Amino acid sequence: MVRARRELVDDLIERVSERRVTALLGPRRFGKTSVLRRVAADLIAAGTAIVWVDLYEVASLADVAARFDDALGRVTGRFAEVANRYAAAASINLGFVSLQLRAPGRDRLDPVLTFHALLDVLVRSTGDVPTMLVCDEFAGISRVTGAAGILRTRLQHHYQDLGLVFAGSEPSMMRMLFADQAQPFYAQADLVEVEPLLDIEVLDLVTTGFAATGRDAGPLPPRIVEFTEGHPQRTMQCADACWRRVAPGSTASQDTWLDGLEAVRSATADEHERLYSSLQHSEKAVMRALASGGSIFGTAAQVLDLPVGSAQHARSQLVDRGHVVRRGERYFVVDPVFADWIRRRLPT
Repeated sequence: MVRARRELVDDLIERVSERRVTALLGPRRFGKTSVLRRVAADLIAAGTAIVWVDLYEVASLADVAARFDDALGRVTGRFAEVANRYAAAASINLGFVSLQLRAPGRDRLDPVLTFHALLDVLVRSTGDVPTMLVCDEFAGISRVTGAAGILRTRLQHHYQDLGLVFAGSEPSMMRMLFADQAQPFYAQADLVEVEPLLDIEVLDLVTTGFAATGRDAGPLPPRIVEFTEGHPQRTMQCADACWRRVAPGSTASQDTWLDGLEAVRSATADEHERLYSSLQHSEKAVMRALASGGSIFGTAAQVLDLPVGSAQHARSQLVDRGHVVRRGERYFVVDPVFADWIRRRLPT
């Protein structure tokens, strides 16, 4: 783990230990889950139970309740004993609630009451066992009317009893959830952003990674720095693709980089085709303009017949969904491999 990520892990462990509610923000594939899993592993070793709720594409309050039930049902050890005891007292069988939420007619559980009951099991259990609650892809809860309000109501008096981390891959939506006065979680968490890797960190990561396995990275480190722009997952993907093409005791070459890059391009082409096809017309034009290094108001936009109003709206949508990021006064495609695919597939 590079130094910046180790520092982030240590910071999050300190926050959880001090019961400081934290929201971890960053685009998809930026290393949030890896960081949180390392935090969880370190805390489990210290005796803390981890309740990890995945709210990705959650669709209804029943779905939210089912996700919490699944998370509570997967915890083992002392927490499981305590939680199952409290759940039994409330006539809940942890891990099987989703089946009852889908049952027909009168046998179907009420999702609101069930969600309240599951949260009651959670907060009561944390009184007996040190616990961290991770709400992953938390932005999804904004699409379910009333869910965030119930969660806030049931947790707000227990912030000192459990470590609480919200994580999300839609940075703009996450900021809104904690910065908009109309939202239930307004001003309820410190916002922590997962930043791109620094150039020096990528250089060190590639160089030492090759050396540790008896290989010489040769000219690769600066090539990877330039291409991936600090994107954590793409940095690791490119480094691994090149590493596989260098035998132990050998030194990488420019051809190694070209072969490794082509392997990454081939491996990701289909996913990028699908992603690009899912975008709206104006969003596609914005992505093409930004991937080429242009502006949505410049020559590239004119070539693509992109009206100013449509461009601004599309850019905002892309930022909200984590496909585009603002750095200073400029906007960039978050995924450098996707940007590369756009430039090669659709030159502007």
